[in-house]
Amino acid sequence: MPLYTTAELFDLSQTLAAPLLADTRYPWQALDGIADFILAVGPTLPAERFGQPQPGVWVAKSATVAPTASIAGPCIIDEDAEVRHCAFIRGSAIIGRNAVVGNSTEVKNSILFNGAQVPHFNYVGDSIVGYKGHLGAGAITSNVKSDKTPVVVKADGEQANTARKKVGAMVGDHSEVGCNSVLCPGSVLGKHTLIYPTSCVRGQVPHHSIFKGPGNIVPLT
Repeated sequence: MPLYTTAELFDLSQTLAAPLLADTRYPWQALDGIADFILAVGPTLPAERFGQPQPGVWVAKSATVAPTASIAGPCIIDEDAEVRHCAFIRGSAIIGRNAVVGNSTEVKNSILFNGAQVPHFNYVGDSIVGYKGHLGAGAITSNVKSDKTPVVVKADGEQANTARKKVGAMVGDHSEVGCNSVLCPGSVLGKHTLIYPTSCVRGQVPHHSIFKGPGNIVPLT
């Protein structure tokens, strides 16, 4: 099973970040460019649909943002998105249309595609969550190895050194991550994968499969 490419994991029509991601072979290659991309695109967003409540932050007028949420730039929150009570967006974040950043969830240097949901006590750092991807309550993307060396993304028989100390998870379109799971640095979830609750996921999980535990991955039927 080779490493999944950006095009294999994500429907790029479902994110404002399509031009950034389209220039990559693998999605983690876009992580370094998120902040600059936001600062370039933000001023071009239509003023009749987007406000700019602070420098470097653009929020769609149809989005719902709780007054207790903390949002740092650069950031774009797209139309009809929801940012809930005490959410913490630390910057370099693109929140897609109809996406949800939930209560006490922290997001930094990440892209949430349209319809993605990280709704309850999640940490999403240096990660990409695809179209209608969902992290269950308490699920986190771990983005730094314990020895602080560069993250290596691995699949059967293939690996890629990202040359980055911080890489979280690449969560393919329509994937579901169970409650209180940990996606280890450099994890890649194929499209339509299901991760059992309380799992610790390493490496790449194939498209259309169920991760029940290490060495126990079965086809999704």
